[in-house]
Amino acid sequence: MSETVLVTIDGAVATVSLNRPHRHNAWTGRMHAEYKSAMSTLDTNPDIRAIVVTGAGNTFCVGGDSEALAGHADRGGYDPGESVNVTNPGTNLSPAFDHDLAWHYGLRVPVIAAINGACAGIGLALTLFCDLRFISANAKCTTAAPKLGLPAEYGMSWTLPRIIGVTRATDLLLSGRVFTGEETRDWGLWNGVAADGAGAVVMAQQWAHSLATSAGPNAVAITKGQIYRDLIRHDVGASVDESIALINDATQTAEYREGVAALRDKRPPKF
Repeated sequence: MSETVLVTIDGAVATVSLNRPHRHNAWTGRMHAEYKSAMSTLDTNPDIRAIVVTGAGNTFCVGGDSEALAGHADRGGYDPGESVNVTNPGTNLSPAFDHDLAWHYGLRVPVIAAINGACAGIGLALTLFCDLRFISANAKCTTAAPKLGLPAEYGMSWTLPRIIGVTRATDLLLSGRVFTGEETRDWGLWNGVAADGAGAVVMAQQWAHSLATSAGPNAVAITKGQIYRDLIRHDVGASVDESIALINDATQTAEYREGVAALRDKRPPKF
């Protein structure tokens, strides 16, 4: 049984908790492998329609465990330290996303980060690969890397400028300074800012449950794929052509027929 990652399920929503509270949920090779394994299992479960990721206790993830970081310094090289070689998750995974953490883009279901406390380094990188992010106003975050003498890690030099723009991303990536959910409330980094950590988790779970009951699961999965393909495609014509083909396919499904019937009957859809 996993000890570094806990999974709880409430209806169609799964909550994945990074579970090393005695170390402020610091990232380890074992956590890395168990997190991927848990996400793979959930993504292939058709009953799950959204996943919330948070941290046990009052911290999200303070980054790499200091003991592991010391080991990297002793070896003079980086070792991801995965105790088990787990294939990257993602039922819709394309080669472009078949890399550490980028595989979140290939998951069938939306992943919502609930940042309930301190979030640094790889912890922050993980949230940037989530589809939505809710945070506690007083949660302290940092890219961390430059203060350790390291460059931007796990694709943050790619994700962060695309989410908040180059100017603000450069501030955070070069300085490694601490910033809070409240300070960055209007940066476009968060989908919601809660008064505290528990509130951030509630916000994330409420959004997940709303999606699970109001949106067609096939439509959500297909749209998520469109978003991330278009993020790297930069071709509006190809996007339009693909959307027309996808819509044509969707109109032949029971999900579409139910959506139209619910609209005409003025009732919630039963997906």
